[in-house]
Amino acid sequence: MTNAQVTLIQIDNYGPWTVTPEPRREVDLQTLQSRLYADLSQLFGNREGYVFFTRFDNMVAVTNGLDADAHALIQESVGNRYPVTVSLSIAVDPAPAAALGTATSQLQDAGSAQDGERTEVLRGEPIPPERRTDDDVQIAHFDVNDATGKYTDQLNEFDSFINIEQGYAELMRYMRRAHDSLSFFVGGDNIIVVCDAVDETGYLDAIEHVREAVGVDLKVGVGTDRTAQAAGMAAKHALETCRDERTDVEFA
Repeated sequence: MTNAQVTLIQIDNYGPWTVTPEPRREVDLQTLQSRLYADLSQLFGNREGYVFFTRFDNMVAVTNGLDADAHALIQESVGNRYPVTVSLSIAVDPAPAAALGTATSQLQDAGSAQDGERTEVLRGEPIPPERRTDDDVQIAHFDVNDATGKYTDQLNEFDSFINIEQGYAELMRYMRRAHDSLSFFVGGDNIIVVCDAVDETGYLDAIEHVREAVGVDLKVGVGTDRTAQAAGMAAKHALETCRDERTDVEFA
């Protein structure tokens, strides 16, 4: 059984800050957001976590193995480097979507995202060390079959982007609804899904659903481990096996 530890990352009072004392240039805001994501990716990644950017002012991390002190150090690092601060909310559940729901509620209970008085909140309880197992995190790494041949080398770049994004959106909705799992686009034609112990039939059903709904063909490698990074690397190796053996689903 999986036991996902999910951390919601939210920039404090970001909306009002972007227009105070006057509206800031969008290029500067985009630069800040991308640099913050890169730094958070490294800060959590150095501790075996995995960060996904979602809307950039909100980000989601899989943080199995990180305790409250590690989260507080990350907050401190952000506060020292940026003109904004972040609040963090940690939750644990076999279903990643349920964990994120709890983390979201905890942060909402602490105050609005646009409340200037809510600063560097840290809520939630990480998994105690004695409850951790080698099956806590299941990561599925999807990519599009022959994306280069079908899209990149054939279509206008924006049309290629539309096709890839349609596949991602359909997979994201399906995995959320059918398996309480969280899917994230990570560039190129790659989608990472944090899963609730989905079996081979579940993945084959998801691939078939996306093919029928939007005409995008996917394959997936699946890895399970104690941390997001370890599970993610196992999933990447399983995906390479898919490519070599021309299969739709492989487990590491």
